[in-house]
Amino acid sequence: MESKRTICVTVINEHSVLARISGLFAGRGYNIESLCVAPLPNTDLSHITITTKGNAKVFEQIVKQLHKLIPVLSVVESDTLLQKEMVLVKLPIKQPLADIKALCESYNGLIADATQKHIIITATDEPTRIDSFLCALEQYKPKEIIRSGVVAIER
Repeated sequence: MESKRTICVTVINEHSVLARISGLFAGRGYNIESLCVAPLPNTDLSHITITTKGNAKVFEQIVKQLHKLIPVLSVVESDTLLQKEMVLVKLPIKQPLADIKALCESYNGLIADATQKHIIITATDEPTRIDSFLCALEQYKPKEIIRSGVVAIER
């Protein structure tokens, strides 16, 4: 049965590492749903969070192949990862700001910016809650939605 899973990879921060990892996925026909890369403070390492879909066999294959890449130091694929995602949404100002602010607060969000024509709101939460937040915002007819992609850390 196919499911969405998140994989955390710690790599040596050198040129072409991301190209090799994305090439591994492309070469085997696996799609990357979300990709987030950031250096680890005070090290020469980077943390890569990859979200993809597949069955148990696909994930086992991906993890084994990632371990074979030279700059990869660790690979974590677990159900116990703490996951967060951020979203920025641009809305036309047509509704009372108090209604939008109340909705934002229920999803760990806030109004980040406002102009005469638009407001920009942000929320950071688990990916499924971000999905719910976006469904709740449909009534306000968003002009633009930008999702950061998932970041995750082992509990």
